[in-house]
Amino acid sequence: MPIRCFWAITEDPLYLNYHDHEWGVPVHEDHHLFEFLILEGAQAGLSWSTILRKRQNYHLALDGFDPHKVAAYDAHKVSELLENPGIIRNRLKINAAIANAQSFLAIQLKYGSFNHYIWQFVDGKPVTNSWSNGYEIPAETEISRQMSRDLIKRGFRFVGPTICYAFMQAVGMVNDHTTDCFRYSEIIKKYN
Repeated sequence: MPIRCFWAITEDPLYLNYHDHEWGVPVHEDHHLFEFLILEGAQAGLSWSTILRKRQNYHLALDGFDPHKVAAYDAHKVSELLENPGIIRNRLKINAAIANAQSFLAIQLKYGSFNHYIWQFVDGKPVTNSWSNGYEIPAETEISRQMSRDLIKRGFRFVGPTICYAFMQAVGMVNDHTTDCFRYSEIIKKYN
């Protein structure tokens, strides 16, 4: 059995699959970046396993994470989402998803892609950390604080420094697998 990060010591196949195939893998597709931005915001105050279990429901409820469609949601759609038991029914988070979609589209217009904008915070390449155990991994960094400030300035919500750092970890802007985890070296070999 391979050695995994401390948070992935579980028998939950959904969580294991996420750790083994997604977390820390560099993402450059705008659509996928938008998905993670919305999911990380939805997670605020909750466990990631809760969001993973609701991920497919979010996909259906938010029109496949299409930022153009989400940006156009009206009060009727918000009411519909608040009645949907498959997602986190929090008005602030739902309104944040809509505002974030609008700001996301504005960034695409200005920078050509959200990918080009967001990856500039790490100079276009993943930061490889060397944590020997999970207790060393920070909840936020100076880069996530800079990202948070810039996103908020552009109208994003639910993008505090901790959420931004979790987003960076999820989309592979940082490799925070611990050095003993089998994914640590796999990601370095494939993406660095």
